[in-house]
Amino acid sequence: MSGTPTLASSGRAAIWPWLLIALLIVIADQFTKAVILGNYRYGDQTVVTSFFNIVRAHNTGAAFSFLADAAGWQRWMFTGIGVAAAVFITWMLRSHAGQRLFSMSMALILGGAIGNVIDRMMHGYVVDFLDFHLGGRHFPAFNLADSAITLGAICLILDELLRMRRKR
Repeated sequence: MSGTPTLASSGRAAIWPWLLIALLIVIADQFTKAVILGNYRYGDQTVVTSFFNIVRAHNTGAAFSFLADAAGWQRWMFTGIGVAAAVFITWMLRSHAGQRLFSMSMALILGGAIGNVIDRMMHGYVVDFLDFHLGGRHFPAFNLADSAITLGAICLILDELLRMRRKR
């Protein structure tokens, strides 16, 4: 055995389980988007329930189609933000891998961010397909990557609230 300490032997928790979770999110996200791209044309929809449809939508903007009508530069800006976020989150995971809730939130956000960056790079837009509606009003369509990012943000807030409570 060499004298080089491993993450586990150095007292630091391993980052690999969190990266595996992020990878599984990317795989699930890209698989579901491939199914939509292979079976739906832009604008097609399938009614599933009285409040939920499967649709094929393209989002060239960010959340809630922010900047979707811009001239195209937003593709590269949001791709750059996604890549920068992935690098920063990976660094945070290395620093805090032993903090379970925090690391889970970071892994969820990382997987979602990478899933949407892949779309922007491959298609120039993010593929959205989950369409919830009520009383004729539709929530903006979203995808599994967006769901992971949202769940990760909720977990991050919960982690901070629990951390503040422990300090009291």
